[in-house]
Amino acid sequence: MKKAAERSAVISDTRRVVLKVGSAVIAGGHPSGLDDRVFANLACSVHALKVLGKEVILVTSGAIAVGMKKMGLKERPKSIPERQAVAALGQSSLMGLYEGSFSLSGEKVAQVLLTHDDLADRRRFLNARNTLMTLLSLGVVPVVNENDTVAIDELKFGDNDNLAALVTNVIEADLLVILTDIDGIYDHDPKRDTTARFIPTVDDVDHLTVDWDGERDSRYGTGGVHSKVEAARTAAHFGVSTIVANGMVNGTIERIFRGEAVGTFFQPVQDRLTSKKHWIAFSARPTGRIFVDDGAMAALIDGGKSLLASGITGIDGRFDTGEVVHCVNSDGKEFARGISGYSSYELDKIKGKKTSEIEEVLGYKYSDEIINRDNLVII
Repeated sequence: MKKAAERSAVISDTRRVVLKVGSAVIAGGHPSGLDDRVFANLACSVHALKVLGKEVILVTSGAIAVGMKKMGLKERPKSIPERQAVAALGQSSLMGLYEGSFSLSGEKVAQVLLTHDDLADRRRFLNARNTLMTLLSLGVVPVVNENDTVAIDELKFGDNDNLAALVTNVIEADLLVILTDIDGIYDHDPKRDTTARFIPTVDDVDHLTVDWDGERDSRYGTGGVHSKVEAARTAAHFGVSTIVANGMVNGTIERIFRGEAVGTFFQPVQDRLTSKKHWIAFSARPTGRIFVDDGAMAALIDGGKSLLASGITGIDGRFDTGEVVHCVNSDGKEFARGISGYSSYELDKIKGKKTSEIEEVLGYKYSDEIINRDNLVII
């Protein structure tokens, strides 16, 4: 009863929701790989949420699925260039489907394409936030997708589940809803194991173990169960709840917002990160490593201190002032990450030095701290 009340309270308090729709839902089980009714139903559901006073950001997959249909392809392309080409072919048609369906409900949509670099760079992250916030203020539904036409393996979010989780931080959402082709999270694959146990509520996503991933590389998409759990974990550390539910069933969104126990509900963590620290932990791409001694590590983890030059034993990689770096112990294991106040070139000169010696060595000093506590996240 308590958990049901907590879920109902989250739904009741939600004013801004990120709604992620996977490729399997877009296809709707249709043999052609695309079901127009899905877009019509989705448009009606989003319109109903807006009537309730909710702001909706839609994160969609499907560009490759639509491109495959246009090209008559039976299998998802294997190579990155082929995926990029098929995505480019399908992206405009995908948006056309959204625009046509949503216009029937009196709603306007706007396409927003992102890559990991857009959110890893702090300035571009803030620019993305400003754009999305402005669209919402105009009553427009942003339709966000990864920019598959330019993304490559090392720049890809990996799947749009992760993208949706990062967007919750960008626009400071209250709830993340991931629509997929199963009823929620199970301890085993329900399509292969009839004894699989459904998990209605996850109180501690950091310690949730799921030993199956379904058909991760399906015909149309790449996201599996693990990606959804990781997305929920990312959102949880920003203080945002997540619901993973079956988007193949019409009316799922309406049932969720009526407070029904639909799908798996992930509780947020109590000690949520600030938006900036969440960006450091989940969106930024660290460009180097700072090795620290045991005393400095203890001061950071247990003492809540900033990182000083005296605790640094080594530097790995090349990075500039203001870039995010890994903080690692003597074994090379990461325990924190943060924004470095000095470049790798400068740190190589002052590592192990006392704070009072920094100016003497460099001829100048930005600050006493190498990584200020406000710019540091313990992993």
